[in-house]
Amino acid sequence: MQSSSRVAVFSIFIFLFGFGCSSIDNLNQAFPIIEPDPGHTKLRLSREGLEAIERITTPIAAVAVIGPYRSGKSFLLNQLLSLSCYGGFGVGHMHDTKTKGIWVWGAPLELDIDGVKTSVFYLDTEGFDGVGKSNVYDDRIFALASVLSSVLIYNLPEMVRETDISRLSFAVELADEFYGRVKGQDVAFEPAKLLWLIQRDFLLGKKSVQEMIDEALRHVPNADGDKNIDQVNQVRDSLAIMGTNNTAFSLPLPHHQRTRLCDMKDDELDPIYVQKRERLKEIVASIIRPKMVQGKPLTGKEFVSFMEQILEALNKGRIPSTGSLVEFFNKGILDYCLKVYIDRMGNLGLPASEDSLQKAHERSKDAALNVFDEQHFGRRHAKRSSEKLVKEIEKVYKNYILTNECQSSKLCEALYTNCEDKMDQLQALRLPSMAKFNAGFLHCNQRFERECVGPSKTGYELRMTKMLEKSKSLFIEQYNHRLFSWLVGFSLVMVILGRFVIKFILIEMGAWTLFIFLETYTRLFWSPESLYYSPVWHVIVATWETLVYSPILDLDRFAIPLGTIAAILVLYRRCYGSKKHSDHWLFPMFNNEKVRQRSE
Repeated sequence: MQSSSRVAVFSIFIFLFGFGCSSIDNLNQAFPIIEPDPGHTKLRLSREGLEAIERITTPIAAVAVIGPYRSGKSFLLNQLLSLSCYGGFGVGHMHDTKTKGIWVWGAPLELDIDGVKTSVFYLDTEGFDGVGKSNVYDDRIFALASVLSSVLIYNLPEMVRETDISRLSFAVELADEFYGRVKGQDVAFEPAKLLWLIQRDFLLGKKSVQEMIDEALRHVPNADGDKNIDQVNQVRDSLAIMGTNNTAFSLPLPHHQRTRLCDMKDDELDPIYVQKRERLKEIVASIIRPKMVQGKPLTGKEFVSFMEQILEALNKGRIPSTGSLVEFFNKGILDYCLKVYIDRMGNLGLPASEDSLQKAHERSKDAALNVFDEQHFGRRHAKRSSEKLVKEIEKVYKNYILTNECQSSKLCEALYTNCEDKMDQLQALRLPSMAKFNAGFLHCNQRFERECVGPSKTGYELRMTKMLEKSKSLFIEQYNHRLFSWLVGFSLVMVILGRFVIKFILIEMGAWTLFIFLETYTRLFWSPESLYYSPVWHVIVATWETLVYSPILDLDRFAIPLGTIAAILVLYRRCYGSKKHSDHWLFPMFNNEKVRQRSE
């Protein structure tokens, strides 16, 4: 029982698989590629027909037939493909629409176009103004067929109506928008060749179909300035840009018994119809060209991808318009141009001066807009996309301004703090030195001026100036007092060292002289401040500065090590040197008789 069920499932799988393969392999049939959704307002892809197109590796061209419903589009396509109604596109004789969405004949015609092997697909579209459909749906079908096709056959049953002109103006605007911006450059979407096809030729030679089309497209007189007529004439102005890109042709009725057309052969049809039908085939073959996008012919997979983008753009908006399609196809270009701007701005290291940031912004913005001008889709409606790009660039630029301000503030704050710490260190020098303070002051100021950049520099410069001035005035105020105290203490230390340690009378005398001068001068003139204006004090200060600090020697840094070494040498001499030279003194002043007697 279990094995029989497995066999049954396997058989069903084989059947379905074989059916699917046979349906795909049999390309001599019509496939749906676009289907309506249940609400008949939007469109969706049909994978079965797309698989037939994706197989093609050569350039593709598409011939699409559009027009009102029940106007004979499917029958016309079968005639162009030399197919019967029963073996080609389905032909209906009822009032409802036989074709739903867009269908493609799976077996393309292989043509040699300008030496290039081209696969030509024929597309059948759902007719306009059918029962139970919205105008938005018709517009989407029309727009999709207009953009996809290389030849657009507008099939009209009897004459050109105002609704036909209005609808066609949309296709023409698309062609104009997506056509080449500068003659000689690659185009975006090469516009389809428009073929006006008037069936049921009732003109009887009074005027040609081309004259009838030209007359229908002429301006309507509007002496009273009627706004509605102005709008009608604006539609005609948009069609004027087609120039030589359109052709007019007429076909008589194949036979007066329309319901029997599918059962008739060519020898039963009107000979004039058969003759003109063959002429129509020649005209279509002569004007068809491979579908080009951005100057490149599309293969099967590229054509399907292009169709998916068009369909997404059409379904995105409530009502398709030329502007909405242009915006959709420019979206990728906008993203790329914005990336160009960001990449170029990234080459500017932050923080930077406001002027440098502004110049970099202008250069990067111009570069991005130049790329957009070279690659964008459309002409008139592309201005909206360009304005959107400028707005996006300005948003990014504002972020750069904020980032620059933040980084400038951090950098200048760090430099200011470093200088503040440096000034505090100079205030606490063990050996006060005006030269060292000035050198540190200058180095700190120059480094700040050199490294602090960006919008925060002005504010921090004011803070820096106040801090430096305050530090300098404080140092100058304390400098003389500290130096005076240091010299008094130094003179007393040298007196002790000269008398008891070094035992060098000249050092002792010099130290006493310095001490007496400092003490007596300040007593005579009532305050130490009066000393600071004395020429003798200036000489002392100059000597002190020379000894304490120079670019070669900074005594403040080596005071402790030098003092330690000196103390070790003195102790060594005191402890060990005195034993060797106990009977020899440097000066006989200390080598008197009492000393000798004591030593004896």
